[in-house]
Amino acid sequence: MKKPALIMTNLLMFVITSLIALVLVPLEAISHGFDTVEIVTTIVLIYFTGMSITAGYHRLWSHKAYDANPVVKVILALGGAMAIQNSILHWASDHRVHHKHVDENDKDPYSAKKGLWYAHIGWMLREYQATRYADYSNCRDLQKDKVVMWQHNHYLAIMLIMNFGVPIALGALNGDMWGMFLLAGVFRLVVVHHVTFFINSLAHFWGRQPYTDKNTARDNGILAFFTFGEGYHNFHHIFEYDYRNGVKWWQFDPTKWLIRGLAYVGLTRNLRRCPEERIAKAQAEMQLKKVQAKVAMLPDAEGLMQSIQHEYDLLMHKLTEFYATKKRLLEIKKKRLKRSYERLELDFKYRELKYNLALQRQKWLAVHQLAYAH
Repeated sequence: MKKPALIMTNLLMFVITSLIALVLVPLEAISHGFDTVEIVTTIVLIYFTGMSITAGYHRLWSHKAYDANPVVKVILALGGAMAIQNSILHWASDHRVHHKHVDENDKDPYSAKKGLWYAHIGWMLREYQATRYADYSNCRDLQKDKVVMWQHNHYLAIMLIMNFGVPIALGALNGDMWGMFLLAGVFRLVVVHHVTFFINSLAHFWGRQPYTDKNTARDNGILAFFTFGEGYHNFHHIFEYDYRNGVKWWQFDPTKWLIRGLAYVGLTRNLRRCPEERIAKAQAEMQLKKVQAKVAMLPDAEGLMQSIQHEYDLLMHKLTEFYATKKRLLEIKKKRLKRSYERLELDFKYRELKYNLALQRQKWLAVHQLAYAH
């Protein structure tokens, strides 16, 4: 079968930037060195551009996991363009197709079942889905977003300014435009490309499946460290609308922390979380499957299977009962809090009215006395 035509723009970009990162950057480091400002700027821009993809392109726009202030949207749109992974609209359209048809080789844009190389970068090197590039029907909601469409319509200009203008300007301020461009411009870009590509590739091959085995997605704490928290991919593929990927408090997910942190100052809102009950039941179901697979090989498998199923059914019942009770308890606490707030508000209003009434009585007495005096 004949392979689709190569996408020369993508191929040249990946080849040229990789050669610069692997050859020119080490030569510059040996001959002139990089100062602290250049190194710190590179690290900051790696996180800025990488998390513009994870917090912006992925969780905000692709999955609508939260809402953001327009200023935050513009900043994430600029950072996303600096990461050179196409426009928000295009990226989100691809990603929504991926989730809808995950692991279906003929539909999933970067199906892991086509191999690690294909899922990592191969899918971007040839015209595997040329007929779909103009179809954004699965992103009609994003086509109503002014920031998304502004970035989409001016993507080339924004991308060039962010990738050439910003590093060169920062280099000029620091006294070394070439060094800053090499490190904070090109090297940073190559790093961000591959760590975010890991989410499509390694995160579907390496790790555990604690929540579902219906797709190839894996949870991997090591990958999470390098992918700004996106390494908890098994969780994400079953609970895709949750603004968190690392659902446990101790799991490394700086994207989650950023979104939550911005919520505290009012810049993000409506953070969506999957109910704890669904998460607990998904974990229990996977545990049941693993135990059943092991027990099936034993001589007295049938009796053990019945006991395991019985205990599982009891667990499901107790989980349902526990979370129903927890929900009622929270509702009661909310009502009490609301009543307490209303009582405080009423008490304040009462005190205010009492004070105003006392003042008015004083004024009335003064007017009354003045009238009698005349």
